[in-house]
Amino acid sequence: MSEPITLNVGGKLYTTSLSTLTSFPDSMLGAMFSGKIPTKKDSQGNCFIDRDGKIFRYILNFLRTSYLDLPEDFQEMGLLRREVDFYQIQPLIEALQEKEVELSKAEKNAMLNITLDQKTQTVHFTVREAPQIYSLSSSNMEVFSAHIFSTSCLFLKLLGSKLYYCFNGNLSSISSYLQDPNHLTLDWVASVEGLPEEEYTRQNLKRLWVVPDNKQINSFQVFVEEVLKIAMSDGFCIDSSHPHTSDFMNNKIIRLIRYK
Repeated sequence: MSEPITLNVGGKLYTTSLSTLTSFPDSMLGAMFSGKIPTKKDSQGNCFIDRDGKIFRYILNFLRTSYLDLPEDFQEMGLLRREVDFYQIQPLIEALQEKEVELSKAEKNAMLNITLDQKTQTVHFTVREAPQIYSLSSSNMEVFSAHIFSTSCLFLKLLGSKLYYCFNGNLSSISSYLQDPNHLTLDWVASVEGLPEEEYTRQNLKRLWVVPDNKQINSFQVFVEEVLKIAMSDGFCIDSSHPHTSDFMNNKIIRLIRYK
């Protein structure tokens, strides 16, 4: 074993050996630690690499074992792909390609289940009728909730790239609300005629939009149509055995399946 070397990768420290870092001489790390490419030092004298520190864990483990081991719920494949491309470790590039093919095959068989709920809520707000004159008004508002489960994490990411919340004058992808890779809960409201824009923000009311069509979803019918459009473009079809036809037509339950 050679003497240990401490690396600072994007602010995260790793300790390994020179033989591990140069195990693939034609790689970026092989060139850096064989003296072909100059290395930078941090303030502590550690070799510094200005790349993602968290992802480097998987790259270093591959150098140690020649196996690409990823957790089952790994959600940063795109970032890993970019980091692998930077380090140019050819066997790791090939291992990543095999892993992506494996995940793609596993994702082809999938189920999508959406349970919908709707209620009417009364909102109270003030309307400015003149510079110093305000009146209290109220209106009924439709409030929607959709609980989405899919065995395909990639489909939920696709859905997240199409649906956006509108809040405080800005659009934000629902993917930022995806804390569980297989579950997503959406809560939004329909626009109310006469409700001032600032009231949506003050009362913490989100609206839902489809991009790039720039269409607001003001009813469950529109929501179902848009989700079906996205799902069927991804290979899903309606499960004829479940739910009951009346539930599906009443927009209570959507269940779709996808086969290889």
